[in-house]
Amino acid sequence: MLDIRWMREHRAELAEAMHKLNVTDAPWERALELDERRRELLTKVEVLRADRNSGSKEIGQLFREKKTDEANALKERMGRIGDEIDAIDVELRQIEADFSDAMLRIPNIPEPDVPVAEDESGNVVVKEWGDKPNFAFDPKPHWDIAEALDIIDFERGVKLSGSRFYVLKGAAARLQRALINWFLDVHTTEHGYTEIYPPFMVRGYCMEGTGNLPKFGENLYRDAEEDYWLIPTAEVPVTNLYRDEIIEAGKLPINHVASTPCFRREKVSAGKDARGIKRVHQFHKVEMVKFVEPHRGRDELEILTHDAEELLERLGLPYRRLAIATGDLSFVAAIKYDLEVWAAGSGEWLEVSSCSMFRDFQARRANIRYRPEEGGRTEFVYTLNGSGLALPRVIIALLENGQQEDGSVILPPVLRPYMGGVDRIG
Repeated sequence: MLDIRWMREHRAELAEAMHKLNVTDAPWERALELDERRRELLTKVEVLRADRNSGSKEIGQLFREKKTDEANALKERMGRIGDEIDAIDVELRQIEADFSDAMLRIPNIPEPDVPVAEDESGNVVVKEWGDKPNFAFDPKPHWDIAEALDIIDFERGVKLSGSRFYVLKGAAARLQRALINWFLDVHTTEHGYTEIYPPFMVRGYCMEGTGNLPKFGENLYRDAEEDYWLIPTAEVPVTNLYRDEIIEAGKLPINHVASTPCFRREKVSAGKDARGIKRVHQFHKVEMVKFVEPHRGRDELEILTHDAEELLERLGLPYRRLAIATGDLSFVAAIKYDLEVWAAGSGEWLEVSSCSMFRDFQARRANIRYRPEEGGRTEFVYTLNGSGLALPRVIIALLENGQQEDGSVILPPVLRPYMGGVDRIG
């Protein structure tokens, strides 16, 4: 959520930001109109209440002085003022509700150095690492490799739950578990994160706090009767750990990491990315979340992104870092980097991590504050998050880049201790 005071004072900058984001439906003008009307009514009702309070005192004095007619006339006038106050209170409640809804639908403002473009075509490659593998044979896509090795069962996944579901078997199931454990071990023992095991279902206000609601409700799974929402990422419960709290001086930065399933209603064209495990309704991800002081925001974003990149380098997977353009920026991010890994069999770059800084956008929605110094005035924290890393696309890259002509798959050395010493699947 944006700061309404900033919005009042920077209308031109706000309009320019919405243009850069290629956003036409954000109700920022409506929010400012409601804010102005709200302040007018608050001023008016404050004057009326002061008038009623002084009038009530005067009525008592008039009755004591036996000025009954004057007292009754003033009493009648105070009654009309009371009715007017009640009417304003009703209008104010509606305006507050409309204002809150409008504010929740306004996206974050991009950082000044975010590339400006209408869509993803303006994303800029700012870093590349590693060489794409060369094969003496035609490399296969992961679905052919997995079926030949009998490690992913696509048909039974569909039988159980429908399209875009799958079953990992044997070595693939162990590979996913090995990756998750290795990711968590590196982040907790080397990168300084504290592991969190959060609930996988949250209340609606938690989704609102991270910006998933109200805008993206149709992409989420929900138990309407209990108001439970299945998380689309661990970002949601981990960020909300500190909602409505004040983090005391000296406690920042806070770095958390969590491994959770993620549930998303992937709405894509029929047939698009239908084969394999690239785009599915349920997947697993290790997520990094940071709570930092505002002046540390950009430095911490670089640290966060590097923590994800280091995993890819130690896995030996070629990747590139993209600076995401304004027209492709997420609703909540002020700046975002995507890490895409090369998948040789399908011949494409696959996103395995998005690393974002939100400034105080999420903190305002979830009311997460900190105290810069002992006894000092509270401020909103900056929040950041990034995938470290997302599955199953890392599995796709490992299968396709590590495939051998005999159909087996060579595993990176860092994973072999987590795979019981096995150096290949085959």
